[in-house]
Amino acid sequence: MTETNTITEPIKAGIVGTGYAASQRAETLQKDRRSHLVAISSHTLTRAKAFAHTYATSLIEPWQQLVEHPDIDVVFICTINRDHGVIARAALEAGKHVVTEYPLSLNPSEAESLIALAQAKGKLLHVEHIELLGGLHQALWQFLPEIGKPFYARYVTMVPKHPAPERWTYHPELFGFPFKAALPHVHRFTNLFGQVTSVSCQSQFWDNSEYYKACLCNGQMRFQSGLIAEVTYGKGETFWQALRQFEVHAEEGTLIFEGQQGTMIRGEERKPIEVAGRRGLFVKDTEMVLDYLLAGKPLYVSPIDSYYALMVADNLCNSAETGKAITM
Repeated sequence: MTETNTITEPIKAGIVGTGYAASQRAETLQKDRRSHLVAISSHTLTRAKAFAHTYATSLIEPWQQLVEHPDIDVVFICTINRDHGVIARAALEAGKHVVTEYPLSLNPSEAESLIALAQAKGKLLHVEHIELLGGLHQALWQFLPEIGKPFYARYVTMVPKHPAPERWTYHPELFGFPFKAALPHVHRFTNLFGQVTSVSCQSQFWDNSEYYKACLCNGQMRFQSGLIAEVTYGKGETFWQALRQFEVHAEEGTLIFEGQQGTMIRGEERKPIEVAGRRGLFVKDTEMVLDYLLAGKPLYVSPIDSYYALMVADNLCNSAETGKAITM
């Protein structure tokens, strides 16, 4: 991508949102001499005031004014999933670079049009996928070549919450269908194993109000290579045991990961695998964005890759709604 203007130090940033990702971005931008946090915006005014005070920056309301601010070079989108697409479009149309938490949009068509808009404007559009930088994914890439051709993989995440919180991550409209909202559950597979040929999915939600109490989604993906993958995501009050498991079965061995513990199994051999933690990944992602904008260093993921995972997730959603398998 050739950019339409030269960006210089310090890069001037704005953040939409005040959650954990926003705080990690803000802290990194303020500590790095190459950047300066100009302003933040949030739909919750009380939190926004406290956030602006903590990070010694300005508060601009509403977000529409922040993305048009003449002193801002790049907008970081760290707010509810439903609003990612509309904020990204406004920022790109205002001539800003854009960094957003996944998903780029809950609608694949909108995501595709945003990628085209960024290319037309000559602006960075980066969709964060820090899980690809994490210890589990790096261990998978390292050890997959040692177990031969994979034919089955399974990824299970279950998060008990008692009681389930009445917040946007438990709201169907604001969060989105779980596999689109928690996109790395799909993207981890597409990054490792490539093109998907067909999907099927089942889902269940426990509803008492506009917020659900729990959700369970189970999807199956068939890959062009022949690999069959299964992904399960559940959270809320109906779960009693936290799980984070990933396993890959191949013709010459098996990889098993549970939490931060990994094992490679080949015949009688059981080799422990060290899995690095997840701390500091938002910092690393933010620093990589600065490296890209100032020095042209490549990023670890492209928006096209994220868009493809979103298309797969959208087909999983459609399968859950229709009860039918879908060919891609």
